[in-house]
Amino acid sequence: MKESPKIIVLLLAGGYGLRMHSTRPKQFIETDGESILLHTMKAFERHPLVSEIWVVCNPEWSSYVQKQANIGHIGKFRQTIKSGVTSHHSLLNGIHGLAEAGVEDETVVLVHESVRPFVSHEVISNNILSCIRNGNAITAMYSHESYLKTYDGKTSNGFASRETMMRAQTPITFRMQDLNSIVRKAKEQGIQESQSLFTLINEVGWEPIHIVEGSMLNFKITLPMDVEIYNRLRSLNYD
Repeated sequence: MKESPKIIVLLLAGGYGLRMHSTRPKQFIETDGESILLHTMKAFERHPLVSEIWVVCNPEWSSYVQKQANIGHIGKFRQTIKSGVTSHHSLLNGIHGLAEAGVEDETVVLVHESVRPFVSHEVISNNILSCIRNGNAITAMYSHESYLKTYDGKTSNGFASRETMMRAQTPITFRMQDLNSIVRKAKEQGIQESQSLFTLINEVGWEPIHIVEGSMLNFKITLPMDVEIYNRLRSLNYD
């Protein structure tokens, strides 16, 4: 009988939160002494199949991350990995960091943005299952809104069919050997910058990517209004 693969999480927490107009990066904004990052870590701490949590962050926040992990009793937290100057370089640093730490090829790695604290047990489970069965997973969802095309943000230049469009979320899940291959292909193709792991996967031509249904609650905290929504959901005990 084939042994089940090890399952770990790589949380991306290297952002500066410039659009938040805050004194600290958005992932470290606190409510009642607990950061958004800690809330996100708790979601993975609770999942029985996840064995380790790694966090990519600016070194000046490493001790803070450790303290938050202690406060939240995050027993699966392992260590931080130094972030880069951009989100792309932080992603690459995270993957390199796991490889240097000896993470094995068959390990299932859920790459998740730390500012999506309401990721559900079901979404995590379905990512793991899809990766084991199909080789990978991307969390995504349809929108009930209409999509318009624009080049300047002021005028519309047409529309896109919403039946063929989905909104990409995280986690995005691959085996470690495939993450290493994606990074290698990006280097060979001279890709210096990419918006996210999802866009990088497409730029290197990796396919197919298997979709796992996401959730409206799995939203990305980016703007001050998002923090207000986050706090209101917390007050209703959403996890």
